[in-house]
Amino acid sequence: MKREVNKLSESEFDLLVIGGGIFGACSAWEACLRGLKVALIEAEDFCSGVSANSYKIVHGGIRYIQHLDIPRVRASARERSALIRVAPHLVKPLPVLVPTYGYGMLGKPILGAGMLLYDFFTLDRNKEISDPERKIPFTQFLSREEVLKEYPDIDSNGLTGACVFNDGRLYNPTRLVWEFVHSAIDRGLIACNYIEAEDLILENNRVKGVIARDTLTQSSVTIKAKMVLNASGPWTEKWLQKSTKQPSSNIKPYKIEGTYSRDACFVVNRKLETPYTLAVQGQTHDPDALISRPARHLFLSPWRDYTLVGVWHIVTDRNPSTVSVDKEEIESYIKEVNASYPKLNLSMDDVINWNAGLVPFGENEEGNENLSYGKRSHLLDHAQLNGVEGLVSLIGVRYTMGRGEAEKAIDLVQRKFSKPVTRPNSDFVKLRNAHFANFQELVNKIKSKFPEIEHKTAVSLAHNHGSNFATVLKAAESQKDLIETFTHTATTKAEIIYVCQNEMIERLADVVFRRTDFATAGNPGEQQLTSCAELVAKELNWDNERTNQELVAVRKRFAEYTNPIYKD
Repeated sequence: MKREVNKLSESEFDLLVIGGGIFGACSAWEACLRGLKVALIEAEDFCSGVSANSYKIVHGGIRYIQHLDIPRVRASARERSALIRVAPHLVKPLPVLVPTYGYGMLGKPILGAGMLLYDFFTLDRNKEISDPERKIPFTQFLSREEVLKEYPDIDSNGLTGACVFNDGRLYNPTRLVWEFVHSAIDRGLIACNYIEAEDLILENNRVKGVIARDTLTQSSVTIKAKMVLNASGPWTEKWLQKSTKQPSSNIKPYKIEGTYSRDACFVVNRKLETPYTLAVQGQTHDPDALISRPARHLFLSPWRDYTLVGVWHIVTDRNPSTVSVDKEEIESYIKEVNASYPKLNLSMDDVINWNAGLVPFGENEEGNENLSYGKRSHLLDHAQLNGVEGLVSLIGVRYTMGRGEAEKAIDLVQRKFSKPVTRPNSDFVKLRNAHFANFQELVNKIKSKFPEIEHKTAVSLAHNHGSNFATVLKAAESQKDLIETFTHTATTKAEIIYVCQNEMIERLADVVFRRTDFATAGNPGEQQLTSCAELVAKELNWDNERTNQELVAVRKRFAEYTNPIYKD
């Protein structure tokens, strides 16, 4: 699969989606399922912005019990179940252990009552989920001894046990976005990465399309569309202000209400020998919660062979393209984690990667410690807001809500066409690689067909490629050395070849950070990176100069992190 930029200019689309994160990808998928003629463009690579920096938890909405916001509880739980149904290879239940102390707000009776109430409001959460390992369990209660077995170093002073609820574990946020994009391509979507929307085409304040730029060739691309949906997240506001400034226009600029939060987490080179994510008391509280414990939770979450730690929120006015987490901030976060869980004794040497992105955050003063969590997605009809006909914006907040918010956005698009809303129940339509009954049986099939493959690699392939694993490894059937993995990774050479040939690869970073597990946790080492680059270069016919340029770009990205996983 290659970019077909020429197809963007060959005809008029019903809908052009700007932004290739989870909200744009789900919007394109939803629109294609409804029979619309759709194009999708992304200024960088698919899922290279905020969506790539997810904490990898699919939130089922239990936190909204504190706010007594039952509609949001229901909506979040619905979307968690939907993602498990449509992409069971990439999403599964995640048990979260919340230690209990005494009999007050930290105690098992009050916390347990809240979780049981959550169970009641989400009784339908396992509808049409057939794999037992993907079913979301009811609340569990653990004894003090059971908690100490899972986390022996936890503060045991006054510990009475724990309550356990389940959220969802997202194996790889970039692969799930690609699954939505690729599935939509199979349904007729014209999608191109590295195409940046620069200006709206307006006639009498009605959108007729966009003028875009191919960032790889610097050529201009004119895309005609009856409707434009901007789903570029924190980039949306500045783009709207720029693209609607035309001399003949009386369009008012759009300004989002509230502020942006930079949400950040980091990856620690420690493997937790437990399936449970641990919730520990942080240092801030939620001023919006009607029923609240003394502080918000921080989470220590097992993910592959590492631990995810987070999440922290800071009100910011930073450019979304330059969001970062500096060393001093990570050190302060480490101090907070160590204060909450002293025996963990984290240091900067343990941190191998950070993730951060901007999301709308409601009304907050910059520098506030206790931030309002009234975060909601923004679905904007610009005909009503600032007089632009044919333009809709979706500024999403939680990755979890991508499909559900896309459903609402395409409802609005269809109404703007004066057509009946025709929802295709996309919360039950499996994505292209999700056609299997049981995940463990899928792993066993991979091991059976390729007995020499390591278990860790079989699991990685099952997660990232689902029922398509045989096609991914086809080259290894005749060339056995392609089944080999790059040292310190679970990525086979055959997988690199497959994504280069079939998944719109334009940069080395596309392979390294997004389409494979090669470096989604962190830097596996210079030797592995060079070997990967040589294989990609061979597939894409890069010369030495181009290969070196790509290596420089990836090394620069690695330099923004803290430590490599392995030293060469």
